[in-house]
Amino acid sequence: MAELKDLFQSADWKAEKHAPVIDAPENIKKGEFFKITATVGKSIAHPNKTEHHIAWIEVYFQATGEKFPYQIVRADFTAHGASAQGPDTSSIYTYPEVSVSFKTDKPGAIYASSYCNIHGLWQGLKEIKIG
Repeated sequence: MAELKDLFQSADWKAEKHAPVIDAPENIKKGEFFKITATVGKSIAHPNKTEHHIAWIEVYFQATGEKFPYQIVRADFTAHGASAQGPDTSSIYTYPEVSVSFKTDKPGAIYASSYCNIHGLWQGLKEIKIG
């Protein structure tokens, strides 16, 4: 049986619509808030239909030298066009993107994970430095 870590897929987000992309500054100022955005389908649109959609995005930060990451945000996307009348009959759809601001005194790595109801778990990574 595979371990959870083995189920995550990754790819270049410019060529793969499932890979989360993290927009964040490469250099941040120690102790100052900075904004990051995690998006699925930034370059190639991901479907957002009842039968095929991104269910959630989670963002973590792991400071250099620390054993465990900290969860920064989790966003659940629950509007995919479904209604009591059936699949894709609603006019309400969400876009799989989340923005959050946080601060840190250490450099490290930002991780984003996402879940497609058909194609499973995906991950993205961005290193940040204190400048």
